[in-house]
Amino acid sequence: MEPFKFELIKTCKQSGARLGRLHTPHGIIETPIFMPVGTQATVKSMTPEELKEIGSQIILSNTYHLYMRPGHELIKKAGGLHKFMNWDKPILTDSGGFQVFSLGPLRKIKEEGVEFRSHIDGSKHFLSPEKAVEIQNALGSDIMMAFDECAPYPADRDYVKKSLERTTRWLKRCKDAHNNTDNQALFGIIQGGMYKDLRTQSAKEITDIELPGYAIGGLSVGESKPLMYEILEHTTPLMPVNKPRYLMGVGSPDDLIEGVIRGVDMFDCVLPTRIARNGTAMTSQGKVVVRNATYAEDFTPLDPECDCYTCKNYTKAYLRHLVKANEILGARLLTIHNLNFLLSLMSQIRQAIMDDRLLDFREEFFAKYGYEL
Repeated sequence: MEPFKFELIKTCKQSGARLGRLHTPHGIIETPIFMPVGTQATVKSMTPEELKEIGSQIILSNTYHLYMRPGHELIKKAGGLHKFMNWDKPILTDSGGFQVFSLGPLRKIKEEGVEFRSHIDGSKHFLSPEKAVEIQNALGSDIMMAFDECAPYPADRDYVKKSLERTTRWLKRCKDAHNNTDNQALFGIIQGGMYKDLRTQSAKEITDIELPGYAIGGLSVGESKPLMYEILEHTTPLMPVNKPRYLMGVGSPDDLIEGVIRGVDMFDCVLPTRIARNGTAMTSQGKVVVRNATYAEDFTPLDPECDCYTCKNYTKAYLRHLVKANEILGARLLTIHNLNFLLSLMSQIRQAIMDDRLLDFREEFFAKYGYEL
């Protein structure tokens, strides 16, 4: 059996959404899937055992951050990222491109790569497609992302066109530099901003390069949701049916459902863990801002429909107390709940695809969550 194989199991008759299985050296991933983000080789505040308990099938780590600290050579010495962080399931690493580009004035883009200063100590570094691949080869992730340029939003057409063409050239260099194809799958990234013709051009250029999977980058960067869905709807049909499709950086409940309906298989986002640390929970009835005074004497669980450790054992009043007192446990309990909520949502989505009723599921979920269709 080849180490990376994507099986399309079923297409939902009602919505066209896909149910699949992605085989990797560290296990099989049932898609569509949400990937918790573990930027610095840890999903903030969670142990690997807790992640498994709530159904995490794959997590994401960040090339830029691990290159800056503790360094990819050290992680390689430790036996790779899986051993270093004690996680034996699949890992995806992004290329570091997005982080480097978000450094703004601290970076300079050239054809060779990007020159930038560290956000930690201001030291000078250079990240090229070859370097991004070398770092990810050392990390030993199951899926590694090509080094691309994520154009800002809004950006003029001319800039976006030049940028996506550079991303294609960089992908070819990434593929040439990648020397561990048996154990690590390289995914290419489609860019093109909010311009449909440029998305078409990028999708053609990127998918012409034979790879185990492809991603859509440059969405959820500040544009409106209707625009994001429109571009997504335009782009996914241009991608191979027999390869996984990954929408980068998207993770609110409505976006996950809408993304799956538009043919996406994989998602990641820092949203559930970040808002947990700010005292906000995702629940089946909508968002609950635990720090609000309303919950000071609320001795009910966060979400009556949730079976996570937090909901089975603690009340909103207690969680509010922890958040107000800045106790670490507050962030931990809310993180467990939020990730459990999204992973459980993905499991319900997979079941709805199996039952050919994803559009009905969306309607029921949105009605309860307070979204408008």
